[in-house]
Parts: sequence; C-alpha cells; structure tokens
Amino acid sequence: MSDKKIAEKKSGQIVTMKKVLNYIRKYWLMVGFSLILAAVTVVLTLYIPILTGDAVDLILEKGKVDFTGVFAIMKKIAVAVAVTAVAQWVMNTCNNHITYHVVKDIREAAFHRLEELPLKYLDSKAYGDIVSRVVADVDTFADGLLMGFTQLFTGVLTILGTLIFMMITNVPIALVVVCITPVSFLVARFIATRTYSMFKLQSETRGEQTSLIEEMIGNQKIVKTFSREKAVKEEFAEINGRLEKCSLKAIFFSSLTNPCTRFVNSLVYAGVGIFGAFVAIRGGISVGRLSCFLSYANQYTKPFNEISGVVTELQNALACAGRIFELIDEEPQVPEAENARVLENAQGNVKLENVYFSYVPEKKLIEDFNLEVKPGQRVAIVGPTGCGKTTVINLLMRFYDVNSGSIKVDGTDIRDMTRGSLRTNGFAGDLAESGHHP
Repeated sequence: MSDKKIAEKKSGQIVTMKKVLNYIRKYWLMVGFSLILAAVTVVLTLYIPILTGDAVDLILEKGKVDFTGVFAIMKKIAVAVAVTAVAQWVMNTCNNHITYHVVKDIREAAFHRLEELPLKYLDSKAYGDIVSRVVADVDTFADGLLMGFTQLFTGVLTILGTLIFMMITNVPIALVVVCITPVSFLVARFIATRTYSMFKLQSETRGEQTSLIEEMIGNQKIVKTFSREKAVKEEFAEINGRLEKCSLKAIFFSSLTNPCTRFVNSLVYAGVGIFGAFVAIRGGISVGRLSCFLSYANQYTKPFNEISGVVTELQNALACAGRIFELIDEEPQVPEAENARVLENAQGNVKLENVYFSYVPEKKLIEDFNLEVKPGQRVAIVGPTGCGKTTVINLLMRFYDVNSGSIKVDGTDIRDMTRGSLRTNGFAGDLAESGHHP
C-alpha cells in the first residue's frame, strides 16, 4: 500500500472516530462514571496480589505459619473481590447503556437522512447496500464499540496501574517488564495496520451481496421470464468468491492477535521470573513480593492480549461506521424556498417550457421539451422503454428538478411551491404514460 493511501486511510479513521465521539459526548456523565468504576476495578484487582504476597511472607517456614495474620488478609481479599465484582457489573451495565443508546442515535440519524435524501441518491445506489449499512454495519459497529468500552478502558488502566505498583515494589524488576513492552506495541501495530482495509472491503462486499440477493428475490419473475438464472448464479458466485477471499484475509490477520500476544506474555513472565529469582536469592526481595510480581506480570501482559483483540474489532467497527456516516453525510434534497407557496384549489393547468434534463451529464435524455396540459385534458405520453416517460412524471412531482427550463402549475413554477402541496394535488394523474412497442 502506498504512503498516500496509508495517509488517506488514517485520515479517514480519524474523521470517523471524531464523528463517533460526537455521538458519545451526549452521554459523557455515564462515560465518566464508567471510567471511575473501571479505575476502582483495576485498583482493587492490583491490590489483591499485594495481599496474597503478604500472606505468603507470613508462612515463615515449615510448621511456622501466622494463621491469625493469614486469616485477616483473607478477609481483606474477600471484601476486595466482592467490591470488584459489583463495580465490574455496574460498569458493564453503564457500557451497555452507552453503546446501545449511541447505536440507536446513529441508526435514527441514518434513517432520517434516508427520508431527506433526493430520489436520485436512492436510484443510484443498490437498495441492498443501503439496507446493509443501516442494519448489518450498525450491528457490527455496536459490537466493536461495546468491546472498546468494556475492555479498552480497563486494559489501559490495568497496564498503567500495574507499572506504578511494580515501580513502587521493585524498580529493577519493573524495568525488565518495561524493556519487553515495545514488542507488544509492535505486534498490535502490525495487526491493526493490516486489518482495517480488509474489514472495510469485507463490509462493502457483503453489502454488494446483500443487494444482489434482495434484487433477485424481489424480481424472480423477471429473472425467470428472461432466463437469467444461470447469469445470476454466476454473478452471485463471483461476489461470494470475493467475499470469501477478503473475509479469510481479515480473519487470518485478526486471528494472529492471540498467539502473538501470548508469546509476548510468556517473554515478560519468563523475564520477571528469572531476574526476580536472582534478586530474591540475594535478598533484594521477599518470596511473597516475588509472587506478587509474577502475578503482576500476568496482569500486565493480559491487557495487551485484550487490547490487540479490541484494536482488531475497532478496525472493523470503524470501517462499518465510515460506511454509515457516508450515508448520514449525504447532501439532502434542495430545501424549499422560504416563501414557497402552498398549492390550494389547483385548476390543473400544467406547462413545461424548454425543459432540459438528464440523470447524468454525459447521457442526454430530455432536451428542449415543451408541453401544455389545460384543465380537464388528459395527455398520453407514448414511447419505448427509456425514452423518458416516467422521467416526466418524476419532474412534475419534483422527485428531480429540471436542469434548465421550467415546469409551471397554474402559472407558478413548481420550484416555488411546497413539495407536499404539489404532490397532494396529484397532477401526475393528468399525464398518462404508456409503453410503445414498434
């Protein structure tokens, strides 16, 4: 991938993340409360190994155990575990509340935008792809966002908290952990840079497949009438093959997360165990404190495993979110004029003057078209498929606006009327269209 494409991808991710944060900002109080609970959970989780190490140190030698002290420590551990469990449950409840309210807001914004978009947008997009964005992509985004809230907060806080506790306990052993840490960042970066584009392609291809399936189900009669079964099967097989390939690539790189981070975890644990054993032999640390360090080594490396998985899911979530925001950010139809007239008691005089219109600039359709329909008249527009019969109705109802010229009803340009009143009066009924087969 070229440097330019990488820069564009990162820029797109940043823009998407900012938009997601704008939706999350509405629930900042809940987010703050969730962060506090995450901090409480992490602190208590890191406090338990200290208590366990103190209990180990009370086992002086064979036959000499301070049971009173051990039982007192066990009570503290029980309280810490109970408080941690409650805090974690409340935190998960908050995260679910935030996630699904944000998803509700995004889905509503997407659906409301669909209602505001001009007909030309819907005509130029496959319906299945639009449905895939509003339904499947939003669901995938919700899964990634929930995992981010649930595991990212606690993971980052656990890493920071563990480092602080280890530095307080024994600086040299803590430095061993810090020196091995960059390996985890390299692994996470390697996986993250390769998964976003693959998950984005997977999402787009899935939308293409959904579109084809929906189109075929809704138009089976046409497919069978023109004997298109074989062609449709081939088209589906081609799309399905592409989906298989991009899905396998995305899953392959995301599946590297667990084994790679476990390897790094083992390096950290081995480094702490070997170096700590030498320090303990020289009397630089007690056996209880060393056991505490080994527990911290596990807790320190575990979040890297989780965060790497979260990063992979977030890449997928951001790819889907980007497709959703593309829909939400589409330009709505041209707003009505401030002084737009409400058409009431229409007489039914319809006049098209020098109308020019085409769906795409390079393909001309209607040129210098003139037509006048007086009240009570019915005019039949006859012609072959694609000559513009339906287009005239679309223009009259202002589903599209003319490129030049004008359409007037009772002497007033329809662009100076409200769309609702124009369509309520139903002038399309005055123009009957008919196919022509020479």
